[in-house]
Amino acid sequence: MAKIIAVANQKGGVGKTTTSVNLSASLAATKHRVLMIDLDPQGNATVGSGIRSDSFTQSVNDVLLGEALVSDVVIRTQWKYDVLPTNADLTVAEVRLLQMQDREQLLKRALRSVQSIYDFIIIDCPPALNMLTVNALVAADSVLVPIQCEYFALEGLSSLLGSIDQIKKSVNPGLQIEGLLRTMYDGRNRLTIEVSEQLLQHFGERVYQTVIPRNVRVAEAPSHGEPVITYDPRSQGAAAYLALAGEIIRRYSAVAVA
Repeated sequence: MAKIIAVANQKGGVGKTTTSVNLSASLAATKHRVLMIDLDPQGNATVGSGIRSDSFTQSVNDVLLGEALVSDVVIRTQWKYDVLPTNADLTVAEVRLLQMQDREQLLKRALRSVQSIYDFIIIDCPPALNMLTVNALVAADSVLVPIQCEYFALEGLSSLLGSIDQIKKSVNPGLQIEGLLRTMYDGRNRLTIEVSEQLLQHFGERVYQTVIPRNVRVAEAPSHGEPVITYDPRSQGAAAYLALAGEIIRRYSAVAVA
């Protein structure tokens, strides 16, 4: 049964999409069966996986609205992970979702048919707590939170954790924090170090040991439509995302054994 991880943070520009794409590619590189769901209307995770927005006729929109099955829509990338793609039409679909019954359960219901096919399902969430993000949090087993170590990081994190707690109490009691991922990390910056220390102090083992460095190759890779682990396998960014995948696999294996 697939472990479903929502990559979420209400703050934009913290590396959600970059993490979703590169974590999916890294897990696939370690021979795991992976589905990445692009739930952000901007569609950057789709394009960043090498899928042109005009190259498909059905998307996650159709799945959420009950007009297509996940298995009919997924696209296999050349990096061996599947993508449930999206485009700007998802904004229109979101409006329709608000009028549907059990609207927060739609993604969870749709994923039941494919959970046995994959080892991991990674959901790239939009930078807002809207109905799309709620669907992701209801469907997910856990939440991976990318955090840029800057001044407002902890304030935004507090708001997100409150939202996760509400979802946990009302709809998804099994929802857990998968981990906090420090992104765009610059160890030469004093503020970065201070915020990182605060995260470790407050959240302890929930903070991943892996940090994602501020790296030019990570920033360049999406414009070439591929993950950094294939765009520049020797880069610090590629090594970091492979290390993150290893850390997640070890945590998951430890829980499964327990």
